[in-house]
Amino acid sequence: MNSCSVMDNLATQATAIRAREIAAVANAVLAGLSDKKKSLPAWLFYDAAGSRLFEAITRLPEYYLTALEHSIFSQYAQEMISAAAGLDNNQLSVLELGAGSASKTLVLLRALISRQGHAIYLPIDVSEAALQSAKKNVHAALPAVDVQPICSEITQEKSLELPQTGRRLALYIGSSIGNFDPEDAVELLQWLNSQLQPGDALLLGTDMVKDAAPLLAAYNDLAGVTAAFNKNILARLNRELGADFALDAFEHRAVWNVAKCRMEMHLESQRQQTVRVEALDRDFEFRRGESIHTENSYKFSSEDVANMLLKSGFVLEQSWYDPDDWFGVHLARVVDSVTMPDADANEEAA
Repeated sequence: MNSCSVMDNLATQATAIRAREIAAVANAVLAGLSDKKKSLPAWLFYDAAGSRLFEAITRLPEYYLTALEHSIFSQYAQEMISAAAGLDNNQLSVLELGAGSASKTLVLLRALISRQGHAIYLPIDVSEAALQSAKKNVHAALPAVDVQPICSEITQEKSLELPQTGRRLALYIGSSIGNFDPEDAVELLQWLNSQLQPGDALLLGTDMVKDAAPLLAAYNDLAGVTAAFNKNILARLNRELGADFALDAFEHRAVWNVAKCRMEMHLESQRQQTVRVEALDRDFEFRRGESIHTENSYKFSSEDVANMLLKSGFVLEQSWYDPDDWFGVHLARVVDSVTMPDADANEEAA
């Protein structure tokens, strides 16, 4: 096959992939905005512009989550890697769900390389731009890591089969699991469990239950970056679906839902308005004060974490926290069905 044919094939494949992505966006928008209580799935945040905005959020002084998790990794990375390797001192490969730019992951990968000399790292993310950034960052800092990116929206593509790379350590950090309703969180972790083997491990990051004040500050930063991140979801629909959302006609709103123990993000319509989405050939009506629910961020107790993992087929082995117990990183293990504790019995006992 000549070089022109190769380039034509690659271009055709890229066009097909992009068409599937746009179709997935359109389907999500049609379902979410047709509902009585309008909503949009949080994965729509993470186009190239949204990924850049989220990276900026993680550097904000109000957004404590990233700094605390990074400090936990910095203090305990070697201990975490040794615990994940287990008594057999296995060589590990690493796969990461929602990898982003992999800035925090570098701390763990550095500890892994110092222990075993080389490793395979499979970052999985919905954003191709974030994956390329992760690959560049890891290659520059740790040339001994073989980076094999996978561009996928795991919440939509449960049929994805992850490559077999020996004994594995899966990462789901940043409290991304908190973006899912409890049943959906268990379903996602069950899928991950199905991709792993007995003996494989998971490091899960969770934002812990705390007073509402720091939560409200984190999601309503003074610089307005979180508001821009929230509104970018509408800008994306304008770019990709030919929608005509007026961004200044919607207001970012972040609230603490005490009954459900979660932060919520909304985009609230500031007036009666009609929005056209050309790709759907549909108009959507908004009342003044009506909101689009764009994100949940659940906060966890230690008991919540243990029960969620157990229902998902994992056994919690160890947890690490910051000094104030605001954030936790938890090591869990895949075990065979013979030694798996009964999740329902454990929950009743608790």
